[in-house]
Amino acid sequence: MRADADERRNLARRGPLRYLNLFRLILAGLFVVAGLELNLGGDAPKVFNAAAFAYLAAVLALGFPDAARRFGIDRVITAQAVIDIAVLTVMMWASGGYRSGLPVLMMVVLAGAGLVAEGRMVLFYAALATVAVLAENVWRLVTGGRSADFVQVAFVCTAFFGIAITARFLALRAKANEFLAVQRGEALVKQQAVNERIIRDMQDGVLVVGADGIVRQANPRAAELLGLMSVDGLRLIDVDENFADVPVCCSGPEGSLRRLGPGGKLLRCRAVGAPGEGGGPGAAACETLVYLTDFEEIQTHIQQLKLAALGRLTASMAHEIRNPLSAVTQAAELLTEEKRGDLQLRLVRIINDNARRIERMIRDVLALGRRDETLPEALPLASFAGGLIDEFALRGGAERAIFAIDIPDDVTFAIDRAHMHQILDNLITNARRYCSGGPGSVRVLASVEPGGRTAVHISDDGPGIAESDLPRMFEPFFTTHPKGTGLGLYISRELAEANGATLELRDNAPGAHFVLTGRSQP
Repeated sequence: MRADADERRNLARRGPLRYLNLFRLILAGLFVVAGLELNLGGDAPKVFNAAAFAYLAAVLALGFPDAARRFGIDRVITAQAVIDIAVLTVMMWASGGYRSGLPVLMMVVLAGAGLVAEGRMVLFYAALATVAVLAENVWRLVTGGRSADFVQVAFVCTAFFGIAITARFLALRAKANEFLAVQRGEALVKQQAVNERIIRDMQDGVLVVGADGIVRQANPRAAELLGLMSVDGLRLIDVDENFADVPVCCSGPEGSLRRLGPGGKLLRCRAVGAPGEGGGPGAAACETLVYLTDFEEIQTHIQQLKLAALGRLTASMAHEIRNPLSAVTQAAELLTEEKRGDLQLRLVRIINDNARRIERMIRDVLALGRRDETLPEALPLASFAGGLIDEFALRGGAERAIFAIDIPDDVTFAIDRAHMHQILDNLITNARRYCSGGPGSVRVLASVEPGGRTAVHISDDGPGIAESDLPRMFEPFFTTHPKGTGLGLYISRELAEANGATLELRDNAPGAHFVLTGRSQP
């Protein structure tokens, strides 16, 4: 691990070192070609030229990548820095000392060395440059030459350390940023791999469709659901003509059911607009995400759950029928032994009540068995509910004024007629059973909802439903009435779902409020 880290660190330094070597090569060539024309080497031209050629040779020798691989990058950097300082010091002596401007080039060299060197070597280079400049100035003073002001030289030497330290801090900051970028890049690569794996293993198909209708990307599951080897680069409308109106008709949260692909598989299709290049909420949707779900598999799973629930329902029903059947049997046995007329009438009433209870249970269970046999039609709710209320008034002897109906004549509900009759019969029976019995105590009204849907509301002014009973309201065989079967609400919800509708209980304290919501047209 440490060797790998060192190798990555050396690779990161080779780029800046390459540019620094290029700068040295240009500088050495400039010294060789035009050094004397730049008023350099005036005190000792031969020494200046010799130093320039030696500097060029050193740059060429240490500037090749083989030198760094053979001797090590740290040794090469140190050798280059020492040679730069030594050569520039000799040239400074041959050019008249400090006033030649060569100490400025030393600052550039120290800044470059600070960007590529490691640890405290940067301070060593600055100290070496300081000693060299001071030594050249002292030598010039001792030999009788013109020396620079030692205060100015001190400022320059201080600048050496300042530039070296600043360059080192900048290098450390750059390395820290580079390390952070590498970490984030690795994390991004891992996250992208995880995302690709998730998309590839999704049970739903995902299509990314461009504005021209061509599939830009797709996971393998999408091709599998459509019965193709691959869909990348294909036009959706060429795959199946039913894709033509998918972006419009399948844009809702529920999507829509379509038979798509060569195999005609039943799929739930949902389209979502993807933002454009801006990425913000106001960006135009230039692409569309299409999600495909195998609805046949969902139906199979639902059917398995329904069969399991039907098994539990049958077992519960056998237990529930046993009680009234025992009462019927016992009453029949007593009837054969009893000679008094009044007791006989009582026993016959017990037999009839329990027989009707068994009949209601069997009728409800048979209706549950026929839940998938639907023939939906656009029922006119006003006349249908009015006829049902009239049946209640005649059958139970209740006053017609108990029921308040508010349903517009043009409102329709897409549902099987027999199923709608049983659902409303169960809901209105419960409302009539628990209402106060006053005028308008049972209210039946309908309203048109957005999206071509209709809601039927059945409410009463009775005591309502206890909060502890709310979670169990739609469970089979749960009832709070002594003569109830506990199947009415359960059957009603099942029949509603079979017709693509929903039945829910809403808060309407103190009474109960049930809402049946479904499509207005089949």
